[in-house]
Amino acid sequence: MPSLCLYFQVHQPYRLRCYSVFDSDANYFDDEVNGQIMAKVAEKCYRPANALMLELIKRYQGKFRIAYSITGVAVEQFQRYAPDVLESFKALARSGCVEFLGETYHHTLSFLYSKREFLEQVRMHREMVEQQFGQTPTVFRNTELIYNDQLPALVGPLGFTSVLAEGADHVLGWRSANHVYTPREAPHLALLLKNYRLSDDVAFRFSDCNWNEWPLTAEKFVEWINRGNGNGDTVNLFMDYETFGEHQWADTGIFEFLRALPAQLLGHPDNDFLTPSEVVASHPRQAEISMPDTVSWADLERDLSAWLGNAMQSNALHEIYRLESAILSSEQPGLIDDWRKLQTSDHFYYMCTKYFADGDVHKYFNPYDSPYDSYINYMNVMDNIRSRMGRETALTEAAPIA
Repeated sequence: MPSLCLYFQVHQPYRLRCYSVFDSDANYFDDEVNGQIMAKVAEKCYRPANALMLELIKRYQGKFRIAYSITGVAVEQFQRYAPDVLESFKALARSGCVEFLGETYHHTLSFLYSKREFLEQVRMHREMVEQQFGQTPTVFRNTELIYNDQLPALVGPLGFTSVLAEGADHVLGWRSANHVYTPREAPHLALLLKNYRLSDDVAFRFSDCNWNEWPLTAEKFVEWINRGNGNGDTVNLFMDYETFGEHQWADTGIFEFLRALPAQLLGHPDNDFLTPSEVVASHPRQAEISMPDTVSWADLERDLSAWLGNAMQSNALHEIYRLESAILSSEQPGLIDDWRKLQTSDHFYYMCTKYFADGDVHKYFNPYDSPYDSYINYMNVMDNIRSRMGRETALTEAAPIA
């Protein structure tokens, strides 16, 4: 029977306030809205989901095992708006049954634009995980599951032993996502692929009463998992943590589904729950896989079009990374921190114009009325960053020598 590997993404961006072309205030982020959203999601998702995860770990005496990838910007907002939530994640870490993964601190697309900045944000994130949760990540999950052959070769020297990616059909062909693979450009690493169909059954289709499999019960779901018997070693379910209580509200039965899942899965003596690093240690690698073209988790295409699908997104991304050398050489911590928060992928996701089959996903938690409003607001902030960069650099150069 296959192992079940559950990994959850925990992320909240710093949302921008309404910023006009006439604005000159360097406070770009909407503290009130960010606090309100954190309070809402903490109440609906983080608190009840964390309590349930810890309950299941204790009830099944460590046989229930899970993993999280928590961004640095989410942790910062936990510290500010919901410190009890951060403490509950620390309690999960102390259980010994939870693995924390590595990623970019600010949840950025830096892998595509600046290897130097990417590596620095990975270092920052690793340091944060070590400080907050007492673990050194060995499994890497890039922002938005963005992956190509360059990624494992880049993170391997940092001490990572495994990388996560989307189990995209056009990459796998006849092969199954339910095995451990080897990246072609980094054969010393392991590659774990998301089973997107079963992941999406929970993350997106669970409450859809028009779905022909609705309602989804734990018993039915485990039957689907067990179909991998003899044809797979692991079923990797990757999803946003906000699936529990926020994307799928409590009254859909999502928490009852999760509460019933371990008993159904562990009812067969050959089944188990494993974290990503445990999957790699427990199961053999089946084959080598190459992904020369970049893939992600997003939309029907599993490509970059959710963040780079139109001229607005391309221009905004080009502009933020064009400032890298000047921003970093300014040696102004506040300016550098704001610049990194502006790299967060959500800002470019809000500019997406793909409002057909994928539209509802792109509108979720989007603070703007249209992608064009998002772009204009972002570029107004960028104009201020440029002028502020010049002012602060000039002030630094004019400072008296002590």
